[in-house]
Amino acid sequence: GLEKDVPHAIELWSEAAGLGSQDSHFNLGIRYFEGDGVPRDAAKGVYHWEEAAMQGHVLARHNLGNHETQNGNYERAVRHWLISAKMGEKWSLDAIKDMFVDGIATKQQYASALKGYQAAMEEMKSHDRDVAEEELASMRSTAG
Repeated sequence: GLEKDVPHAIELWSEAAGLGSQDSHFNLGIRYFEGDGVPRDAAKGVYHWEEAAMQGHVLARHNLGNHETQNGNYERAVRHWLISAKMGEKWSLDAIKDMFVDGIATKQQYASALKGYQAAMEEMKSHDRDVAEEELASMRSTAG
């Protein structure tokens, strides 16, 4: 396989992020937040997730919700997760459900997230997608 060159990847992601790549911001966010290939810098990681989230990156928005939860900022976490759940992120929907069960998120917030999630899923439905999923499932069952 290919040899990992993390410093080179960081350099390329940084350049792409400077040009507005949401995926590059997201990847840099992970690297800085975890200290993987760069010195750990949670603030820099959050900055990159914020940049990606503002451009519509769903997992960056979800990660911001996780980060806010870790800091005890539950209202902010729920707001992040509401946005990402309405974009079709199941983990965010599940996080809001957990917060509702724990008495942190309101019934209205959970209902809004669920309704938005369902609308996003409905919007993504297509005949071609269904056919592709069936073919993939068939390939997996014959491969193993």
